[in-house]
Amino acid sequence: MPPRNLNIIIVAAFVSVLCYFAHQRARTAMMVGNALDLIDAYYVDPVDKEQLLISAMNGMTDTLDQHSEYIPQQDYESFQDNLNQEFAGIGIFVEQPEKGKPVRVITPLVGSPALSAGILPGDQIVTVNGEDVSRKDLREVSTKLKGKVGTDVTLTLQRGDDDISITIQRGRIELESVIGDYRGKNNRWVYRLQDDPTIAYVRLTRFGEKTVRELEQVLADLDNDYSSLVLDLRGNGGGLLHAAVQVSDMFIDSGRIVSTRVRGGKVEDRFDATEGTFVEKDKPIAILIDVDSASASEIVAACLQDNQRAVVVGTRSYGKGTVQNILPLEYGRSALRLTVARYYRPNGKNIHRGKDATDDDEWGVQPNEGLVVELDEGSLSQLAKRWREASYPSLAATDDGKTENVVPNPDIGDTAKPEATSQAPPSDTQPDTSAEVGHGEPSGETPASVDPPPTSGLELDPQLRRAVEYLRKKLSSEVKQPATA
Repeated sequence: MPPRNLNIIIVAAFVSVLCYFAHQRARTAMMVGNALDLIDAYYVDPVDKEQLLISAMNGMTDTLDQHSEYIPQQDYESFQDNLNQEFAGIGIFVEQPEKGKPVRVITPLVGSPALSAGILPGDQIVTVNGEDVSRKDLREVSTKLKGKVGTDVTLTLQRGDDDISITIQRGRIELESVIGDYRGKNNRWVYRLQDDPTIAYVRLTRFGEKTVRELEQVLADLDNDYSSLVLDLRGNGGGLLHAAVQVSDMFIDSGRIVSTRVRGGKVEDRFDATEGTFVEKDKPIAILIDVDSASASEIVAACLQDNQRAVVVGTRSYGKGTVQNILPLEYGRSALRLTVARYYRPNGKNIHRGKDATDDDEWGVQPNEGLVVELDEGSLSQLAKRWREASYPSLAATDDGKTENVVPNPDIGDTAKPEATSQAPPSDTQPDTSAEVGHGEPSGETPASVDPPPTSGLELDPQLRRAVEYLRKKLSSEVKQPATA
C-alpha cells in the first residue's frame, strides 16, 4: 500500500474518533436546546427562554450537592466583586423593607462617594438618572446604580417631605474584610478591645483576594504589643481557599494546615505551615465561631485548634468541608461553581455536614471543652446592632434594628455564605490597596484617646466575654508558673 494511502486512512480514523466524541457531547446539548425550543413554541403561556435555561442549569446542579450551583450572568459580576473586594459604585448599604416600596439607604460606606455627596441614612431612592424606581425591587435598582468609575449617576431622594436631587460620581469602592472592635480617629478601625486595650481583637468578615494583605498590615501595626489575641470568625461564610491557608500560616510555623482530596479520595494538595509567624508563640489566641462560620473559616479554626495554637470559643460551626472551583461559561459571562474536592483538617477528619446529618453526628468545628457559649435571640440581636453601630457610627441615632433585604452595596447584591473557592492567588503585580481599607491605630495608642463605641462589646457579647476570661486566666497561670533553670 502506498504510504500516501496509509496516511489518508490514519487521518480519516482520527477524524472519525473525534467526530464520535463530539457527537456524544453535542447530543446532550441538542436535547436541552430542543426542549427549550419546544417549550418556547408550544407551552400554553409565554415563557422567558433565559429563565428556562437558568432553571435547567439549576436542575442539573441541584442533583449534586448543596454548594454546587449555576451562577447566571446577572449574578456573576457581583460574585466576582465580593471575592475581589472591590467594585465600581457609589458605596451605600440599602434595604427594601416592603416590596413595591422605595429602596431605602441604611448608611453610606465610610469614605464613599455617597458619603461625600451628602446621602443620609433613611433616604429613599425615588429615581435613578430620571427613571422612576420607586416600585422596582432591590436588584433592579442595584443594576441601575452600576457603572464605570468616573461616570455620574443622578438620584432623586425622598428625605422626609422633601425631594432632593444629588449627582454622584461613581468611584472604586474597597470592601474591607479585616475589622476591629470599633472605629476611632478618622474612622480608622481600632484593633484593641475597648474594655481591655491589652487584648488585640481582629474580626474577619470574608476570605477575599485582599484579606491576607489586610491582616498582615494589621498584625504588623500591632507589632505584638498586646498580651493576647481574639480572632473573630463569627458570621464569616468563607471565601478563597488560598486566603484561608495563608491566614493560618501567619499563626503557626510548622505542621499541617489542610489537605484536599479529589474523586476517589486521592490526595491532591497538602498545605503545610512555613517558618515564621506574625504573632509571637507565647501569646494565647482565642477564636470565636458560630453556626455561620463556614468553609475557609473552618479551615483556620480547625488548623489552629488541631495544632494547639488556639482555643475555639462559641458554638459549632456550619460544617462545610468541600472546595468549589469557578468554571466560566459563555466566555466568562456566567459560571459553574462546582465541588471538585473535599478538604481535611490536620487531624485527618473532614468536617462536612451531610444532607441527612443530625446534631449527634460528627461534623463542623466544635469549641474546646468548657468553651461552648450559646446565644439567645436577644443577645444575637443586640450583638448585630452593636456591630453595625461600631462599623457605621451614623447608625447609632437612626438604626431601627431591621436588617431585612440588606445588601453591602447595591452594586454587589446579596452575598450571604460565600463558599470556600479555589482560584488563582492574586498577581504579584496587583497593587497593594491595604492603606485604603483602614487599619488599626499605632500600637502605642489606646482607645482612651479616641471616641468610644456606643456600647461595650464585653457587656453585650457572652462569647467574647468567655474568650477574654479564658485568655486572662491563661496569662495569669503562665505568670504564676515557677521559672526553671
